[in-house]
Amino acid sequence: MAAFLLRHRQVSTLGVSGILKADKLDPSRPHVESRLGALAGVCNLLREYSTSNDNRAHKFDFLDLTCPHAWYPVARRKNRKIFLHVGPTNSGKTYHALKQLESSPSGVYCGPLRLLAWEVAKRLNKANVPCDLITGQEREEVNGAKHKAVTVEMADVTSNYSCAVVDEIQMLGCMTRGFSFTRALLGISADELHLCGDPAAVPLIQEILKPTGDDIHVQYYERLSPLVPSQKPLGSFKNIQTGDCIVTFSRREIYKLKGQIERGRKHLCSVVYGSLPPETRTRQATMFNDASSEFDVLVASDAIGMGLNLNISRIIFSTMKKFDGVEMRDLTISEVKQIAGRAGRYGSDFPVGEVTCLLADDLPLLHSSLKSPSPILECAGLFPTFDLIFMYSRLHPKKGLYRIMEHFLENAKLSENYFIANCEEMLKVAAVVDVLPISLHDKYLFVISPVDMRNEISSQGLTQFAQNYAQKGIVRLKEIFTPGTLQVPKTESALKELESIHKVLDLYVWLSFRLEDSFPDRELAASQKAICGLLIEEFLERFGWQKQPKTRKLPSRVNSGFLLSKETRQYV
Repeated sequence: MAAFLLRHRQVSTLGVSGILKADKLDPSRPHVESRLGALAGVCNLLREYSTSNDNRAHKFDFLDLTCPHAWYPVARRKNRKIFLHVGPTNSGKTYHALKQLESSPSGVYCGPLRLLAWEVAKRLNKANVPCDLITGQEREEVNGAKHKAVTVEMADVTSNYSCAVVDEIQMLGCMTRGFSFTRALLGISADELHLCGDPAAVPLIQEILKPTGDDIHVQYYERLSPLVPSQKPLGSFKNIQTGDCIVTFSRREIYKLKGQIERGRKHLCSVVYGSLPPETRTRQATMFNDASSEFDVLVASDAIGMGLNLNISRIIFSTMKKFDGVEMRDLTISEVKQIAGRAGRYGSDFPVGEVTCLLADDLPLLHSSLKSPSPILECAGLFPTFDLIFMYSRLHPKKGLYRIMEHFLENAKLSENYFIANCEEMLKVAAVVDVLPISLHDKYLFVISPVDMRNEISSQGLTQFAQNYAQKGIVRLKEIFTPGTLQVPKTESALKELESIHKVLDLYVWLSFRLEDSFPDRELAASQKAICGLLIEEFLERFGWQKQPKTRKLPSRVNSGFLLSKETRQYV
C-alpha cells in the first residue's frame, strides 16, 4: 500500500499533463469532467512552452483571457444549433427543452442544483430513457444510459452529444458561479444546445457566441398561469392561509417566523433554506405539498427560487431586503420575479398565484419589480482553469498558489463581455493549503472544493482533510471524526452545528470522487450524512406546537456517530 501511495503521489505531482495522460480524457472520471476541464488547446500550449530553458514561455501571454471560446476545440469543430428558451418562471420553457432531450439519441442536462439534476434523471428514467446522475457528490449509473443529468460544474466538454440542456442560463452573470455556466455555454459539444432562462441573458449570449459561428434561435414564452400582486399587505400572521409561503432571508428569521405562525395553533410550517441538506429540503417540500399533511404553510429563504416543485398559493415577502454577504440591500428585480413566480405553479392545486408583503411599506418595491423587465446582463463569469494556473506558475516557480492566483486574477486581460469570478473563498483555501507539501494540482482541487470558509466547522474540516492528506497520503474518516453520539438537536445552535457537520461529510464525499484512493471512506461518510439528515428532520418535526407522530426509529449506528475532534478545532 505504501508503494502504491508513493506512485499515486508521484502521478499527482506531474501536473495536468500527467493527469490527462493517465485518464485519457475518460469522462467516467469525475475530476476530469469537473472544473479542471480537459482543454486540448491549452494543453498543446503547455507541451509547447513547458521547457524551463525555453524563453518562449515568457513571451506567451497566459494572462490573455479575451478569447475563451477558443479553449474548447471539441465544441468549435461542431456547427451547433443554439435554442434559447426564455421567459418568466412557470412558462414551460424548461419543459419544452427537456422534451427535446428526452427524444434525442444522446444528451446531457446541466442544472444549477443537485435537486434539479435528481429530478431530471428521475424523469428520464421513468420515461424509459436510461439516464445517469452525476453531481459533485453523487454518481448513479444506469445500464445502457446515453443521457446524463449533471450539475453544471460537472458538464463534460470533451464528449459529443445529440442534445444538451443548460438550465437557468442567466446565472452566467453570477459573481461566484457564473464561470461554470459560461464554460457550459462555450464548451458543450452538442448538435443542439438548449438554453433555458431569463430573457435578460439573450443579448449577452448572442454577443458571446458571435465568434463561434453557432446558429442561434430564440423562443419567448409567456407565463402559463396568472400571478396577481396584492394591493394589501398580509398585516398579521392571523391572516395566514393554507398554501402560503413566507419568504425571509436569514436562518434565524425563518425559525422566528415559524414559531410565530405556529403559536397561533392553526398551521404547521415546513421550512426550506440553503444550508439544509438537499435531501431534507426535498422532504420538507414533499410534506408541504402533501394535502393530507399537517404541514400546510412553508417558511423559506430564496432557496425556493429554483429546484423545487411547490404547491404554493401565495408568496409573502416578510422583507424586501437581504444581506448579500457584503451589505444589506434591496432585492433585485430578478430576485423578486424568481421568488414571486413560484406561486400558482401550472398544474398545481393553485392555478392562480398571488404575491404580497408582510408590511405595507414594501408593496411599492414589489409592484415596481414585477412590472419591470430584468436588467440586461452585461458580462459573463470566467475563472482560470488549472491548465492556465499551472502554466502561469512555471513563470513564478517560487510563488505559492495563493500568490499565483492573486496575481493572475489581478492582471488577467478580459474582453468587455466577461468578468473574473469572485474567488474570495477560494483564496482563503489557497492560503490554508499553500503551507502543505502537496502538488499544485492537489492544492487546486482543495481550492475548488465546495467548502464554506465562513463556517467555522466546515473550514476546520477542510483544513484537517488537507493536513492529513499531506502528511499521510490517505485520509480515514475516523481520524477526523471521533466516536461520539449524534443526537436530535434541542436548540437552533445545535441544529446549525449538525448542519455544519453534514457539510464536512459532504466535502469528504466530494474529495473521495477526485482522490479516490486517498479518501477511501466514501460509504461511511455518505451513511453519516444520511443520519445527519434524519436527525435534522426530527428536530424540524418536534419544533411544531402539535404533538407529532412517534419519532422514527433511527439505525443503531446513530449512537456511534462522529463529531469533529478537539484537535481539528484549533485550525481555522
